[in-house]
Amino acid sequence: MFNDSWLKLLQQNRAIAVIRTNKIELGCQMAKAVAAGGMQLIEVTWNSDRPAELISQLRRELPACTIGTGTILTLEQLQQAIASGAQFLFTPHVDSVLIQAAVARGIPIVPGALSPTEIVTAWMVGASCVKVFPVQALGGVSYIKSLQAPLGNIPLIPTGGVSLENAKEFIAAGAIAVGLSGQLFPKNFIESENWEAIAQLAKTLMLDVFERES
Repeated sequence: MFNDSWLKLLQQNRAIAVIRTNKIELGCQMAKAVAAGGMQLIEVTWNSDRPAELISQLRRELPACTIGTGTILTLEQLQQAIASGAQFLFTPHVDSVLIQAAVARGIPIVPGALSPTEIVTAWMVGASCVKVFPVQALGGVSYIKSLQAPLGNIPLIPTGGVSLENAKEFIAAGAIAVGLSGQLFPKNFIESENWEAIAQLAKTLMLDVFERES
């Protein structure tokens, strides 16, 4: 049942903001900026500064958002992430132990895969959907499109090559959602703490994605 609600959430939002930061204070501002722009799915990578603390803080301060984590590599990290309040989990690889542990706790998990074999393996083990990463390595939008005929029943989230310019193309090609990191958080905006500009990028992304769908 939790998978159904997770997939519905992805269909309603279509884009995930991925935050990776070496300062928890910046991470909080980054999240608030994209939330102000209308994004409600926010991932804090586990290799950020004090990720557990940041996730807990965002759960309190952004109650309208769904806060998860990514770059989970071990069972210990997965357990710590769930304890901190993470509402979904991303991994960069396919690990049946991690997938089954998340399923047992009722937490959506999205493992990273690239080849059709990896994608199907992750799905068969119990993944909520599959992160196609790094998608640009195998052709970007055209790769997602080519996967639809044999694997159209598996919800895919491309990352690692998704931009503000092509996000809508990935959705049109069949992706259930997309993940963006650096494109939403340009280094110069972060350094100058131009949160309004980041909020505008998020707003533009959301309008663009849903305009293509309508």
